Amino acid sequence: MKFTPVSPPNTGPSINRPPVSGSFLMLSVTALAVFFMPGIAHARDKIHIVGSSTVYPFATTVAEEFGNTTDFASPIVESSGTGGGLKLFCSGVGDDFPDIANASRAIKDSERGQCEKNGVKDVTEIKIGYDGIVLANAKKSFQFDLTKEQIFNALAKKVVKDGALVANPYKNWNEIDPSLPAEKIEVYGPPTTSGTRDAFVELVMEKACVGLAEFKAAFPDDDARKKECHLIREDGHYIEAGENDNLIVQKLRSNEHALGIFGYSFLEQNADAVHGAKISGVAPAYAAIADGSYSISRPLFIYVKNAHIGSVPGLAEFAEEFVSEKAAGDEGYLAVKGLISLPKAELVEMEKRVAALSSAAKSN
Repeated sequence: MKFTPVSPPNTGPSINRPPVSGSFLMLSVTALAVFFMPGIAHARDKIHIVGSSTVYPFATTVAEEFGNTTDFASPIVESSGTGGGLKLFCSGVGDDFPDIANASRAIKDSERGQCEKNGVKDVTEIKIGYDGIVLANAKKSFQFDLTKEQIFNALAKKVVKDGALVANPYKNWNEIDPSLPAEKIEVYGPPTTSGTRDAFVELVMEKACVGLAEFKAAFPDDDARKKECHLIREDGHYIEAGENDNLIVQKLRSNEHALGIFGYSFLEQNADAVHGAKISGVAPAYAAIADGSYSISRPLFIYVKNAHIGSVPGLAEFAEEFVSEKAAGDEGYLAVKGLISLPKAELVEMEKRVAALSSAAKSN
């Protein structure tokens, strides 16, 4: 399976970036043209997009702008979660399968394998920007200032207590630290199919856990220990609230004692009702995410099915719009929506990547 990967330059914000797999191969324009499948007939005239609830508001904004400013129809965008979206995307090639998958994490090896198995052999990965993951609660409530270790102790399935590894006994925040409120630990968050959940357990739970002596002793294998660190408690203190981050915000509006986990853009759009917890003294804000001082941050992606270029009207042009300066630049309309823009060098790289798609489409 051939992917056009993201290769971040050495400049730009110091944001946590998942490693790019060495199996990802850079495709030239000529190679792209060779691998495309122009013979596929499509009955529909609208681009079909699925995937991440975090990327969803950005994709719908681009889709609306694209429909209003071009001769192409506005794409259909569905919020199905990163995992669910990539499962649909990788199910096959042709009219019945999505053209683009939105993702709030990089595609997994297992998902690449599923694509390959189902004939989705050529995919272009496009980084669109960065996002912070926030823990937020009602604005009229206590504003938390949490460490990753405190978050882990609140949400992990197993924690270290009195030198032993035990099932999480903590019911209230002040049991973890007396400086925290004497309120029940109640956190609404995404399900296991969500890219936000994947990023959260990697950037928060794993970071707080893998170095603990008790976890090292119980799980000496690094991979096994990471999996154990990722496990979230299932005793009612963490409540899976579905793939729609807006639903979590609504829960916080009606429950002033609860916290919710979602992307920074949803915090910005609901700043009248909720505020974000500080992480080790740093509040979630555009500048703090961009410069890396807010440590719970991740890149966002779209994945384009190369075989549909030239068959689905406007697919290459839509990708061009997504990474254009007017959309994804520092002062673009996606920045207004809360997307943390790519450094200039990365944005130029993405523009070149999409230009290769467009050139291949014209040659078909």
